[in-house]
Amino acid sequence: MPVMNDEVPDEGDYDAGRARGEFDNITPEDFIHGGGSGHSNPPGWLGREDIGRIRRQVPIPYVEIVPVRTDDLGRVSQVGSLLRVSENGSIERTLVTGRVLFHETLREAIARNIAKDLGDIALPLLPASLQPFTVAEFFPTPSLSEYYDPRQHAIALCFVVPIAGDCKPQDETLDVEWVDPKSELMETFISQMTNGHDRIVRQALAWAGV
Repeated sequence: MPVMNDEVPDEGDYDAGRARGEFDNITPEDFIHGGGSGHSNPPGWLGREDIGRIRRQVPIPYVEIVPVRTDDLGRVSQVGSLLRVSENGSIERTLVTGRVLFHETLREAIARNIAKDLGDIALPLLPASLQPFTVAEFFPTPSLSEYYDPRQHAIALCFVVPIAGDCKPQDETLDVEWVDPKSELMETFISQMTNGHDRIVRQALAWAGV
């Protein structure tokens, strides 16, 4: 029988070896910032070797966020994209994306990944009901699907999230660029995205009625 909270486990329970009280001091801020409350990283934060091994064995859940600016009537007025350095050192245009960590809700995952890429004062406006506009399944095998990730098999829940605050690029993000979805530049921005992210943006715009 699964052990809930901090009950004393019986011999043979699946988590009998887990230390009691392991999550007692974890707060939402730990998941957003990767630290706090005396923890260097939240539960589920894996080292390079561990995540590499898991990526070779099981699908990884992700959230993928299309950041937008909206006008007073809630209509999409700008679409955001990130310029960042890829693992091979090249510059790529992409979206806000990241893993869902163990013991983390989708809402917390979205907030943490936006803060990680856009900064703490981006002020994302998360809807009362989180409903992805599509699910994108990335494969490490080229041409298996329109979504490709050489590192892993990833299942990404895709969301459109309005950003109300100021964006300050973090970590590998070099810049955040915004474009009017109805301008000629929009097609240029989309064409610079690869591995299926361009399709995600097109689906986001269709879902938003643009």
